[in-house]
Amino acid sequence: MEKLNKYLTFFIEYLQIEKNYSQLTIVTYEADIKDFFTFIKKEAIDTLQQVTYTDIRLYLTELHKRSFARKTISRKISSLRSFYHFLMREKHVAENPFSLVSLPKKEQKIPQFLFEEELEKLFTISDIATPLGQRNQAILEVLYGTGIRVSECCGIRLEDLDFSVGTVLVNGKGGKQRYVPFGSYAHEALEQYIASGREILMAKLKQTEKHSYLFVNNRGGALTVGGIQYILNELIKKTSTIVHIHPHMFRHTFATHLLNEGADMRSVQELLGHEHLSSTQIYTHVTKDHLKRIYMTHHPRA
Repeated sequence: MEKLNKYLTFFIEYLQIEKNYSQLTIVTYEADIKDFFTFIKKEAIDTLQQVTYTDIRLYLTELHKRSFARKTISRKISSLRSFYHFLMREKHVAENPFSLVSLPKKEQKIPQFLFEEELEKLFTISDIATPLGQRNQAILEVLYGTGIRVSECCGIRLEDLDFSVGTVLVNGKGGKQRYVPFGSYAHEALEQYIASGREILMAKLKQTEKHSYLFVNNRGGALTVGGIQYILNELIKKTSTIVHIHPHMFRHTFATHLLNEGADMRSVQELLGHEHLSSTQIYTHVTKDHLKRIYMTHHPRA
């Protein structure tokens, strides 16, 4: 078991240094691999070289018995496949038994998005005469106007904004950066918030606690993902048109509305910061439904 843990340590270092994965991703990899180590120990398998395709089938059976979702099983197998691929590269094993395993098909969930009338209602709720109202309005405009992730929104600093060309530098997953444009509504909301609301909120901090994060809480500290979720929930309570909302819904809405208006898939992929086009293609399911509704409503022989 000591040698197994040594291999795992090498792999974790590889993920941190060469792949530059986030700490959360690394923790997930580590948990998945340790779970497999527990299984092979129970099966009296002493080394990773001894693992066969048959052993993996037994492991899959055990995962199903433990009532793991297909998505979780796929992730675990993917983690172990990557682990063995690394071990092969480093010449610790001769082959990758996980390369023979096909991953369970993931359940394709259609992204939830907001309709334009729902968005319009949300955009009229904040009291922009107050610092928090200005901040909330700016958050809504940025989330919908850029399609960035909420974690990326929390990470924006003042120096990341370029009002002269209307872009924001976004720090995405895996430390990857991209420039994302924002429109006139976001531009106006941001300028008002930075010049007025943010200054008032930041005044509550001591000089030694000053920072350059764009979005702050009511005490002047940097806003968190949970903080944005709370803000959105509070805004929802003030409207009867929307029952539930989660921060990622703005990202889904951004992509769906762009595609509905004729934007090409590659451009939307770049704006969202998706590494693979397949991640963006899920939004075509929504746009197909949209086109079908238009056809059924307007075509004489529908």
